[in-house]
Amino acid sequence: MSDHDDKGRYLPAGSAAEGPYALRIDPEQAGWGYSSLRVLELAPGASHSFAAGDSEWIVLPLSGGCTVHTQGEFFELQGRESVFSGVTDFAYVPRDAHAQIASGAGGRFALAGAKCERRLPARYGPAPEVPVELRGSGSCSRQVNNFAAADTFDCDKLIAVEVLTPGGNWSSYPPHKHDEHRPGVESELEEIYYFEIDRGGIGYHRVSPSRPGGTDVLAEVRTGDAVLIPDGWHGPSIAPPGRDMYYLNVMAGPGATREWLICDHPEHGWIRDTWPTQSVDPRLPLYEAEGATQAVTEAEDATQAAREAEDATQAAREAEDATQAATEIEAETEEGPR
Repeated sequence: MSDHDDKGRYLPAGSAAEGPYALRIDPEQAGWGYSSLRVLELAPGASHSFAAGDSEWIVLPLSGGCTVHTQGEFFELQGRESVFSGVTDFAYVPRDAHAQIASGAGGRFALAGAKCERRLPARYGPAPEVPVELRGSGSCSRQVNNFAAADTFDCDKLIAVEVLTPGGNWSSYPPHKHDEHRPGVESELEEIYYFEIDRGGIGYHRVSPSRPGGTDVLAEVRTGDAVLIPDGWHGPSIAPPGRDMYYLNVMAGPGATREWLICDHPEHGWIRDTWPTQSVDPRLPLYEAEGATQAVTEAEDATQAAREAEDATQAAREAEDATQAATEIEAETEEGPR
């Protein structure tokens, strides 16, 4: 397949590597104002120090565990085997701080960042406190780990979540955008998608223009690839049959309020209306946070609605059969014995 990308928004694995980072996306490289993402690879026993500068950061293990030392705090992150094995804990590094990341066994660690104004305290994010949401239903079912969603973990500008899509499903669907400020309706947010595909393979990702000359990407995505979305309708992200897809979303923007407000594509938003009539993909959740008491899901309501609709349909059929039987008996009574 020939990828379509008219503005260099698709970054194949390795194309944005720099020093210890397998991927480095800062506002300067991206040509925008706020969002950053780095993927740090550490050999066993290695460490890495960085200055936060004018950005706030979250250190998120992709594979392996690490320690994070910043602002006099020492956080031990248990991490995980891979992004497909479980929810992970994480650490928040405030702006104007210095941090050191060290790993005895080695691993890969995402540094999700955003230029910000407020300097919040360094903090530890426990894995059991990460809300796990099941979004959509049917072939649009996916799992969202809301570790730094706007309403779950306090940051100044940064919004970040993980999305897991079972093989063969579509996520980031219906296509939606958040590229203009419309109070109460839509947020202006730059976004980075970072992809991994379970056990190799390929997926697909689409961004279509929301304005003349806007972002236009159709990419075949593999582990380590990234897509930059300063504007445009983004979605679907398509997982290949037999291979689950993971992506990390990192967002930030100029709005005074940290919020995720989206606008669905007018030609595709109708798909949401079908979700209450379908059940959530039974493969989900792929996992839950260890020690978590409950998975938070909007799709539970959809599943219950689908069951109730099925029960109502069955009841209607039984009522129709009963009415038909009563009509036949009444007809036979009027005709008398034959």
